[in-house]
Amino acid sequence: MAVKSAERVLEIFDLLEMHPNGMTNKEISETLNYAQSSTLGILKTMKERGYLLEDEQKRYYLGGRLMAIGATIASRIDVGKVAAPYLHHLMLTLEETCFLGVLSGKDIIYIAKETCARAISTNASIGSKKPVYCTGLGKAFLAFMPSEKSTELAKRLTFVPYTAKTVKNLDELREQIFRFREWGYAIDDQEIEDGLWCLAVPIYDGSGTMVAAISTSGLKMRMIEKFDVIKKEMLDAAEGLSKALGYIKEEI
Repeated sequence: MAVKSAERVLEIFDLLEMHPNGMTNKEISETLNYAQSSTLGILKTMKERGYLLEDEQKRYYLGGRLMAIGATIASRIDVGKVAAPYLHHLMLTLEETCFLGVLSGKDIIYIAKETCARAISTNASIGSKKPVYCTGLGKAFLAFMPSEKSTELAKRLTFVPYTAKTVKNLDELREQIFRFREWGYAIDDQEIEDGLWCLAVPIYDGSGTMVAAISTSGLKMRMIEKFDVIKKEMLDAAEGLSKALGYIKEEI
């Protein structure tokens, strides 16, 4: 059962997050349809505890206490641990092997893996590194990390052919990145291992930073047959995992 006073505090946090220039007690009360007298009491308590700031015009802002708490939480979050149930669900639902990876220089490091019993053999193991330009996880970073960082990273790449389908040069990679940004996911079509097809999606944290990517891999023919299911499940998992890490997608 929800506690009204706690709900009001959380609604005030959400409201002020959307108003960086601050709001008065009257504006907050009218927006949330609360009595000004009771709202003022909550605002003063939040201010006294350091969760809100108040300026000379009696406008309230999010306070430094929230920043300290956020930094503590961020330092304690184990992305792999939070991602584990999502990867397990994907593996069971899609019946394919699923991965979690993070960026390290020009490579992807696999930090978690859920292996399906019928999975094809792959040399991708926890702790191993693979180039960003020919892996689904890596291409997800190139497509969805800030464009300036992606551009700088792409310029430093050396394109080594792992298979006949490995991306050959920067121009080809740029074309792929452009398509992936439109689609909302990245694809590795037999570029790192023959016969292996992969779909990967970005994961964001509470600051809106892309901190990881998740992927699912399997035999191309099998993956293409269930592409629509794979895409939906992967995008849903990415949304859920990002939300679990504190990410709130801005509505356009």
